[in-house]
Amino acid sequence: MGTGWELTQALKDQIYKYASYHQTPISLRQMVQFGPTPSPGSIFLASKFVVEELPIRLAKKVKDLDNAPLGLNNSPSTIKVKNWYAQSFQELTELQKPEIDENLKKLLYSTGTPTLIPAGNVEVLQQQQQQQQPPSPEIHTISNGTDSLVDNPAINNIFSDDGIVVRHHHHHNNAKSKSKEPQEDLINKTLSPTYGMKYFQPCPVNIIWPKEVYDYNKLVCQALEKIKKRHDATVATMAQGVKEWKSENHTILVNSQIQTFLDRFYMSRIGIRMLIGQHIALNMAQNSPTKQRISNVLNGSNASSRKNKTNYVGVICTNCNVGEIAEDAIETAKYISEEYYGLFEAPEIKLIAPQQDINFMYVPGHLIHMLFETLKNSLRATIEFHTPRLKKKYMEEHPNTKYDEIDLNDLVFPAIKVIISEGTEDIAIKISDEGGGIPRSSLPLIWTYLYTTVDETPILDQEYNQSSFKAPMAGFGYGLPISRLYAQYFGGDLKLISMEGYGTDVYLHLNKLSSSNEPLP
Repeated sequence: MGTGWELTQALKDQIYKYASYHQTPISLRQMVQFGPTPSPGSIFLASKFVVEELPIRLAKKVKDLDNAPLGLNNSPSTIKVKNWYAQSFQELTELQKPEIDENLKKLLYSTGTPTLIPAGNVEVLQQQQQQQQPPSPEIHTISNGTDSLVDNPAINNIFSDDGIVVRHHHHHNNAKSKSKEPQEDLINKTLSPTYGMKYFQPCPVNIIWPKEVYDYNKLVCQALEKIKKRHDATVATMAQGVKEWKSENHTILVNSQIQTFLDRFYMSRIGIRMLIGQHIALNMAQNSPTKQRISNVLNGSNASSRKNKTNYVGVICTNCNVGEIAEDAIETAKYISEEYYGLFEAPEIKLIAPQQDINFMYVPGHLIHMLFETLKNSLRATIEFHTPRLKKKYMEEHPNTKYDEIDLNDLVFPAIKVIISEGTEDIAIKISDEGGGIPRSSLPLIWTYLYTTVDETPILDQEYNQSSFKAPMAGFGYGLPISRLYAQYFGGDLKLISMEGYGTDVYLHLNKLSSSNEPLP
């Protein structure tokens, strides 16, 4: 993949032009408005939006990697990741545009034609802007890019995260600058390819759409699948890049500038992956003419309200059962630790949920990732902290036994507790272990990238192609910082409290997004 590809100066110039555009935010509500079986027309319009919006986001990534601090931009793995983003940008911008004739336009916009300003018409824009009031602070806030450090998640926890959740800014020194936005910036923002567009637009459901709609949807979906696969190894490859940077600079810990850069980089990546993953999933769920006919025959004309009904809209579960996902994460984490330590049975993990069947709207893939990473850490800490103590106790009870002859399976480790609680504002999950805790001096380090207690971090194979959603990044020191970004992405958080010599409590707070129409604070 990508053999013989190179980043030409002409392509780089185009990328930097797109990087100057503002991203268009997308609310979670827009993402679920498609419903379980989306209209092919709505997918068609969403595909047009994605093909215009993603290049802006990819271009910003290329620019960010180009300007990565302290020489990180020169490490071979960083350059590799940058070229992946540039290649994906090129493929999307060169994708064949759909042709919309009058008949298709009537079908697509039967619920109302959106008012879009044609890009490039600067004179019209200037005339309109002279007649209009300056935009309100909210509008400015939502459209804000991620270029300045002021908007950096690592600094002030305001997540300009590629548009899924954008928090309002409360910096007292921003009030004056917001009220008088430069005319040039206004024009530039308006000329953005996605200015005035929305990800979701309602379209008729019970009609047979022309072949061009399905062809374009398929074309975009295939392009996104290729891009998604290309970027599966981004987290691990950037980890390798940071490792190269550390080796080059003869340092053990990640500099705060690198930490800030990586927080911003990965938060942005989560947004891009979310949009790509959601759009691919919606494409797979769209109603084809054949599916519609079969469904009507088997289930009647009202099939969508009965057997076809599902809790999923793309990758978002509108009725996500926290307990079930916790059980899946527990089983996976136990399996990994059993394989690693050669155990017949991993330490017990007790699931405590006083309120049964806690459900809310969330992305199960994100939740299982966070729970798996924290549980894996708790299991490892529990086994490694208690093994020498339990072996000594076993030797006292069995005097003729040698230390190295004691089988781990003969030891009884203390249980780990997973407690789930639902409040009015959020759902909290506490993972409590007796794994010996963390020294206070090390607590700030656990949130830094590539901080790990593993003696040797793994070397990546050239063909490494593992998704960050599923991969146990053991030994890279990425589990906790990436998990915290996932939590913060939808307005939650991940916190850790340690008692050195005893154990650690991890608190995962999940924002109850389903309680509001828009996941914007």
